[in-house]
Amino acid sequence: MDCNRCNEEAVMHAAYSGAHLCEDHFRESVEKRVRRRVRRDDLVPHDATPENPQTWVIGLSGGKDSVVLTRILHDTFAEDPRIELVGLTIHEGIEGYRDKSVEACVELCEDLEIRHELVSYEEEFGVRMDDVVEDDPENMAACAYCGVFRRDLLSKYAEELEADLLLTGHNLDDEAQTALMNVLEGDVEQMAKHFDASLGPLSEREEQDEFVPRAKPLRDVPEKEVALYAHVDDLPAHITECPHASEAYRGEIQQLLYDLEENHPGTRHSILSGYEELATIAAEKYAGDDGADLQECVECGSTTTRDVCRKCSLLEALV
Repeated sequence: MDCNRCNEEAVMHAAYSGAHLCEDHFRESVEKRVRRRVRRDDLVPHDATPENPQTWVIGLSGGKDSVVLTRILHDTFAEDPRIELVGLTIHEGIEGYRDKSVEACVELCEDLEIRHELVSYEEEFGVRMDDVVEDDPENMAACAYCGVFRRDLLSKYAEELEADLLLTGHNLDDEAQTALMNVLEGDVEQMAKHFDASLGPLSEREEQDEFVPRAKPLRDVPEKEVALYAHVDDLPAHITECPHASEAYRGEIQQLLYDLEENHPGTRHSILSGYEELATIAAEKYAGDDGADLQECVECGSTTTRDVCRKCSLLEALV
């Protein structure tokens, strides 16, 4: 099948749009969607100048999503002195998995000539995920522990690096799954928090001085297209699932969306589009609602809603 825009051979077919695209036009399509999201979410402030540049920290895992995001953002802002990119990689301590992805991160950042920072659970917390999974004192899925530790380090180092923005490589599938989970759980307040945390345009979010703002510029691109982009652009992405991945509920939602998308192309786009509108309304409803009081954790000083933050309580259980 030929590309819809030229006579070259198509490398992908998007069932949701009917488009057949060659390598060049496929890459152009993905990049256009990411840059459009950057504009729509107001990620580049009007007062950014070469003298007062913005520092954007990217959560760079070495997987396809964060690698593709880093490449596109670099190509977009390489000649723009208002934006400085920093790759932040977190080593969880998973033998045979994270070491290879760290190599991908180092290679990418060297190729793009951007700053790269590496931190680890072992250095920061004195634990490795392989050991956490084996001990499992709270009888939880591995992702439950890892998510808490990872979020803590992303937030901590985004602040230490004086980031103006923390970017993650969540794709369309990731965000559609989260949206559907929140809807099925009837969690309207969580929708509002999602909007203010990372979904809404920066200019429309409730101000949160305690945290570095987050953004997800890749969220309009389906997961398979992200993987294809990494392949056709020959990026050093480590495309292997974590051996401890065990989010059962999300896995069910993922399979449900696969089936719906197969039978009704465009389902993921529709879910996320409608969800973003609902999240906007929810954020307006809860605007000005302080909710739980934020305070400093008595153990580590991080911002939390309880005396001891979740990270410290988990670390205490692991001792």
